[in-house]
Amino acid sequence: MAKQFNVTGICIPEKHYMADISATVREITETLVDQGAYFCINRARQYGKTTTLYLLEKKLLERYIVLSLSFEAADDLFTSAYTFATGLVRRIGKKLSMQKIPAGVLNAWNAPLSREFALEDFSDKITDLCKSCENGIVLMIDEVDKSSDNQIFLSFLGLLRAKYLEQQKGQDHTFQSVILAGVYDIKNLKLKIHPGQETKYNSPWNIAADFNMDLSLSVSGIEGMLAEYEHDHHTGMDIPQMTRTIYDYTSGYPYLVSRICKLIDEYDTPKTGFGGWCQAGVAEAVRMILKSSNTLFDDMQKKLMDDPELKRMIYSILFGGKSFPFYPVSQPVKIGVLFGFIKEENEQAVIANRIFETFFYDLFLAEDILESKTYDAALLSRNQFVKNGILDMELILTKFLEHYHEIYSNSSEKFAEEHGRKLFLLYLKPIINGTGNYYIESRTRSMGRTDVVIDYLGRQTVVELKVWRGNEYHKKGEKQLAGYLEDYHLEKGYLLSFCFNKNKKSGKRVILCEGKRIVEVVV
Repeated sequence: MAKQFNVTGICIPEKHYMADISATVREITETLVDQGAYFCINRARQYGKTTTLYLLEKKLLERYIVLSLSFEAADDLFTSAYTFATGLVRRIGKKLSMQKIPAGVLNAWNAPLSREFALEDFSDKITDLCKSCENGIVLMIDEVDKSSDNQIFLSFLGLLRAKYLEQQKGQDHTFQSVILAGVYDIKNLKLKIHPGQETKYNSPWNIAADFNMDLSLSVSGIEGMLAEYEHDHHTGMDIPQMTRTIYDYTSGYPYLVSRICKLIDEYDTPKTGFGGWCQAGVAEAVRMILKSSNTLFDDMQKKLMDDPELKRMIYSILFGGKSFPFYPVSQPVKIGVLFGFIKEENEQAVIANRIFETFFYDLFLAEDILESKTYDAALLSRNQFVKNGILDMELILTKFLEHYHEIYSNSSEKFAEEHGRKLFLLYLKPIINGTGNYYIESRTRSMGRTDVVIDYLGRQTVVELKVWRGNEYHKKGEKQLAGYLEDYHLEKGYLLSFCFNKNKKSGKRVILCEGKRIVEVVV
């Protein structure tokens, strides 16, 4: 059967095109499991945790007995200590029966537990099992945070912790390594165990080693995956260019990488007119991802709505150009990293990737669309802005200037700093909606300036938004914009300046800077 790109469940190398993560699996094995570490793999949804665990299990089975479990859909286990312990005995027994375990050891493991002392009996079973097996035993539990607010689960963690410490003293036998995987870090669970009890941090897993390995896909990993696909399909793609383009949009987020590739693979037919394995094809795939309903975006929206502090921080980064130091002790930063929304870049907290950034922009803009006169103005006149399939950006900026003066003529400089970029994006959205998409050039995201890169039917347009900070600063900005135009292989760019000088002259002018033509509209 031919290989496919996969975006659901486990990616299997024999069945699916995927990046080679064998080096990561080997590093986890050698630096953590072989050293007897107990640790957590906590990463955002659809970040490749389950696939990593699957490949790690295959690697570990070469030398260890591996008990791979999942707490997904396991609510029935947590009704009592006895139910929990007997349920684990049954599940682990099934895993043991599929490995080379002596019949006597397996029979002893499956013997009934005491109802009164179920967890103590379970602990004794672990001791006897680990003493009886020559190979070390590794326990792996996925989706562990599905039941992390349950007292029985905490008792189970406490049992594992106690046995680990006793083994360190030479007074017990237990698992070689325990690996817990989920979104949340079990070491820092914010729990409310009983109704009415004060919310508190509980750390029954403070024996866990730090897990700092990067599970995002590297440029070389994506390139290897595309090379394998090209070997099979002979598309003629420019592999290094495709790799860089996909990485620029995704920053290696595993689901997004595979989703882009899957869409291009499935929709690139003569009938669809899809861009194919090129930059235009990637842009079209990204547009489809952003306009689709999927569990990842649904989960992201829910997380943002449930955490007002995190929502305020992301809003300030996007629309205010505000910088937040990357302090792991900062609660919104910590939660943002946990959910995969935020990453560290030059010691600052930034949005994790270009697709997430555009999703958040669209999410916040959607909250304002119903009340936005700017959006309505563009919606009414949008047909005039596209000529022969090409955006007339000069006309868009000119009309934006007119509408801005009509609606916000008395606004302040502070208003422009806080709302200028949002108003322009609200104006742009109905014009390109359904056909094009946009993103913010990350190098320019600041209080003073923002470069919006618009992809429309395979053509890119760069528009710089900035607040006037004086002539010298303005000249410097023109040169920087000319440099970005060179990076994007464009001869023409656009500059939207919010100027509050008393002597300012609103309107349009054309600047020639370092061989590039820049159309500036001053608001």
